[in-house]
Amino acid sequence: MTEHQDPSPAIDPATPAEAPTPQDPAARIAELEAALQEMKDKWMRSEAEMANLRARTKREVDDARLYAVQKFAKDVVEAAENLKRGIESLPKREEGEAEIVTKMREGFEGIERSFISLLERNGITRHDPTGSTFDANMHQAMAEQETSDHPPGTILQAWTQTWQLHGRLLRPGMVVVGKLPANSGPSVKIDETA
Repeated sequence: MTEHQDPSPAIDPATPAEAPTPQDPAARIAELEAALQEMKDKWMRSEAEMANLRARTKREVDDARLYAVQKFAKDVVEAAENLKRGIESLPKREEGEAEIVTKMREGFEGIERSFISLLERNGITRHDPTGSTFDANMHQAMAEQETSDHPPGTILQAWTQTWQLHGRLLRPGMVVVGKLPANSGPSVKIDETA
């Protein structure tokens, strides 16, 4: 029968144990203070990173809360535009028109006012860009029209309104933009020989 042998190396009692090397106390204090400062710096960086992460996460959650209904809002805006088109398609007010037409127009206009008010309470706003300067971030140019009455780049007509959800573009206004008449400015000649 074999005995179980201990795999650990045998310690020779004649070998002295490793004693810590004597170190200057001032050097040891300086080393510990440097280590402490390094740990403080790491802790401060970690705290700053956590504060940034918390702020970024809060901002993302707030954005998600505000803009979660964006797809639904686009569909609702389409309904508002269609309601406006329907009202505009009614015959113009005339003296002595049938009472039913007057009441129908007033009813649709009341529904539109109520609908727009409901949208505004929920952060959906519209803006009529007519007369303002064209902004590619807010408008979609559908056509250009020559004009000498307005500076170039002025929106002459809005086919649809500009819609926003809490200040973020939801749907650009489809607009007609003014440009200089073809015969009004000096013609620019391009040198094609170069």
